[in-house]
Amino acid sequence: MEDARASFLSAVICLPLFLLLRTFAVGEAAPDPARALVADLLAYVCSWAGFALASLPLAEAMGRRAQWPRLIAAWNWANLVQYVVLAVLMVPSLLGLPGAVTDALGLLGLGYAFWLQWFVARATLGVSGPRAAAFVALDLGIAIFLSGLVVRMSAG
Repeated sequence: MEDARASFLSAVICLPLFLLLRTFAVGEAAPDPARALVADLLAYVCSWAGFALASLPLAEAMGRRAQWPRLIAAWNWANLVQYVVLAVLMVPSLLGLPGAVTDALGLLGLGYAFWLQWFVARATLGVSGPRAAAFVALDLGIAIFLSGLVVRMSAG
């Protein structure tokens, strides 16, 4: 369990990359940038803690409670890898490469992130591919919910 707790250090390490990615995200500027930043930071914290909390009952339902701390430790450190990959894949966009190239790189990064999460869940919990996909779906659901919440909070 100590490894799982310690792995939340990765959230602190990822924070600058998260802020960098959010700064260069495509979309309309928020009417109140400070409010948008607070909303993003709240969602960031909720996403890290939310997955850990929501994944425990799922692991228990699969009879893998004992392996859950390993999942959280590996998942959190895998998030660091994902943030680094996404930041690197953002560079061509900043250099002005064509939209088709940057869109393809974005999809490649997203696919890699999903695969990495799936691999981590399968390897740490010792579950089948479809069961590992349930953890990826859980994380995606949390992210979609929080993204919607951020949009509403940012709008005022």
